[in-house]
Amino acid sequence: MQTEPAEPFAAARAVMVMIDEMIDGAILVDKDARIVWSNDKHVWFSDQRMAMLGFRSAADAMGQPVERLIPHSRMREVVESGRSLPLDIMRYGEHTLLVSRLPLRDERGEVIGALAFALKNSLTYLRPIADRFNKLQSRLTRVEQELAASRASQYTVENLIGFSPAMLQVKRLVRRAGQILSAVLLLGETGTGKELVAQSIHASSDRAHRPFVAVNTAAIPENLLEAEFFGVAPGAYTGAGRQARPGKFQLAHGGTLFLDEIGDMPLPLQAKLLRALQEREVEPLGSNQIIKVDVRIIAATSRPLADMVRSGAFRSDLYYRLNVFPIQLPALRERKDDLEILATRFSEKIALGLDQPMREFTPAALDALRHHDWPGNVRELANIIEQVYVRTEGDRITAEDFADILPNAAIHSPAPPDRRRPLSTAMDELERGLILEALRETRGNKLEAARNLGLSRTNLYAKLRKHGIPSQPDD
Repeated sequence: MQTEPAEPFAAARAVMVMIDEMIDGAILVDKDARIVWSNDKHVWFSDQRMAMLGFRSAADAMGQPVERLIPHSRMREVVESGRSLPLDIMRYGEHTLLVSRLPLRDERGEVIGALAFALKNSLTYLRPIADRFNKLQSRLTRVEQELAASRASQYTVENLIGFSPAMLQVKRLVRRAGQILSAVLLLGETGTGKELVAQSIHASSDRAHRPFVAVNTAAIPENLLEAEFFGVAPGAYTGAGRQARPGKFQLAHGGTLFLDEIGDMPLPLQAKLLRALQEREVEPLGSNQIIKVDVRIIAATSRPLADMVRSGAFRSDLYYRLNVFPIQLPALRERKDDLEILATRFSEKIALGLDQPMREFTPAALDALRHHDWPGNVRELANIIEQVYVRTEGDRITAEDFADILPNAAIHSPAPPDRRRPLSTAMDELERGLILEALRETRGNKLEAARNLGLSRTNLYAKLRKHGIPSQPDD
């Protein structure tokens, strides 16, 4: 095996000799990735390295596979693929090298070998690049973490408060919606908690770790809706920035896009939204580029969409695209069984926010709340409780505290307890009610119901027999 390369390697060797001052080691290999020449720099052929490999000198390495000298060499990859690797960071013994690898071709364009060389003082070249890269990487990681936190779902099914039959049905549907990818349409009056339900669906799905992006179509001016949905290309219009601005579809990629008050969307934009949902792609404003998106759609409205479709105010094709899995959210007046637990929860939260002791409700106060019609639903209830805290004083919340806040609410005194009923009977009725409620919530799962009640399974079965509750085996 010759130690000096023949043509056409001679030209490559001549070039390496010319730039010898700039490089810190160069190697030529043939089409079989065997070493045919090196500039004999210490980086490749130090005495210690030669002795460790069993070579007496650099000449003994000629004709050897390049991997024997450089175990992690990518020269064979360059020879076999014919593609260059112009810039790579390589660790070789104690050295960190900035390496370039180039294929060599004959006059017919056939690959006959490859050339690799390391820049001299690689660490000097690498350090500012590595420092800048590390800073940019740290900044990107921080921004991604902040963005993920801002786009994360804040609520789960456990945040849906209430044990009335209507709310138990909503929870069941939310869990079911989390298991499918079809579009969900949330229907309900203003203040019934549609966004909370939407976030609960997202948190119950396989996309829980991906973004949850909400957009209220009623709160955005019509001329800005398209830009909000689909994004803006650089310089798309006067005043547009020089950087592309992603739309809500792009921000929600891989996650869930919540379209609140979808009934208020203008008809022209409904057509563009329908196309984005059907084709799973968007075209930013002022751009000809098509961007593929993967989003799960949850829409919500307080308006009668079916009636709007009949009157032509809402596109029927978009309605059918959205109305795949409808969930009707009950108004507060339809689930007044939940009113006490909701009022208590708001009382706890507001007291904490105002740094005040929590005030419990008297029976008359709860009775006054039950006699109100609640046109603003749960949102109105939260507002009323906060008003009581800031406008009245006392250790408890009484019916009189609502006199000015709920002027139309009748203030009733609670009915006196039936003292002829034995305490044991009242306790049995309460216990039976709690067990039935736990079974409804767990859909008949005895083990889960027992766990929620703090009972053993055996104890629960004994109480089922005591109260005459059918005890079918768990599914």
